[in-house]
Amino acid sequence: MEFFGYTLFGSMTGGALLAVSAVIFVVGLVFIIKGGDWFVDSASWFAEATGIPKFVVGATVVSFATTLPELLVSVRAAMNGSAQLAIGNAVGSVTANTTLIMGVSLVAMAGVINRKSFSLKGGLLLAAAIGLTVLSLSGSLPTWSAYILWAIFLVFMISNLVEGKKASESDEIDTYEKKEVPKKILFFVLGTAGIVLGAEFLVGSGQTIARSMGISEAIIGFTVIALGTSLPEFVTTLTAIRKKESGLSVGNIVGANIIDLTLILPLCAIINGQPLPVEQMNLNFDFPVCIAACAVAIVPTIIAGKFRKWQGVALLAIYAGYMVALVLNEVGVLALA
Repeated sequence: MEFFGYTLFGSMTGGALLAVSAVIFVVGLVFIIKGGDWFVDSASWFAEATGIPKFVVGATVVSFATTLPELLVSVRAAMNGSAQLAIGNAVGSVTANTTLIMGVSLVAMAGVINRKSFSLKGGLLLAAAIGLTVLSLSGSLPTWSAYILWAIFLVFMISNLVEGKKASESDEIDTYEKKEVPKKILFFVLGTAGIVLGAEFLVGSGQTIARSMGISEAIIGFTVIALGTSLPEFVTTLTAIRKKESGLSVGNIVGANIIDLTLILPLCAIINGQPLPVEQMNLNFDFPVCIAACAVAIVPTIIAGKFRKWQGVALLAIYAGYMVALVLNEVGVLALA
């Protein structure tokens, strides 16, 4: 059973390993549920106390926390000489976040957004997805392209800082709320740790349980691992839906996607020290699906100034079609490369 790249309980087999895996799975579920509660409550309090829009808090503080697993996995892969996985992981994560997680969020809580703020951040996300595709047309992502993607990330961060500064100047934290700051920071950190550890527990134990049931590695990859990489964002979104915090949910997804494409991926390119290879399947299928999903989520919203439920349904349909196509490609029925 693997956790953060390390093998635990390697000497265990059979029923004992299955029993331990089941216990760890339940523990992971508890960590994620409770961690999600603390995480969203703390982030929501921070937004209300400072006056900073919840979309901005979701796009920055929450997004950085929920992308920690991707950052750790991608950097470790680059350092171990497996940097070619970085592009697939980044684009796959963005596609899953946009189609599945945002799809669920929009079906449950479609609503009005701050058009000016969303237009800039949504535009940056779409620009990053298109830019990555164009930069990779040669069959690899050049090392120098990291600086172009980092420029997009820099604009994203500056825009958030400007919005946050304007909001904090108009709404100061009162004395009572200041006393709550240490407690809220503690719960935010504990919530983040709960989500990250819980996700790792679920994925590691889930893989072990699936293998013991005879489920193929391909199916495990498309389900357990695929869900695991986006689990922190998914948990945050589900918790935000339950607590009716749509701004945090959408902000988290948009922010996490921008961080994946313009911070984590360029970092892997620099660490690798040479161009990142791009598979033909990425260019033929993965990148176009990612761009299409971002366009469905962003363009109609900028035009109308609000999200609509049909966008959520369309995104979920794209996710379903994407997964079906991957399975058909895996079994040889469909050739995507």
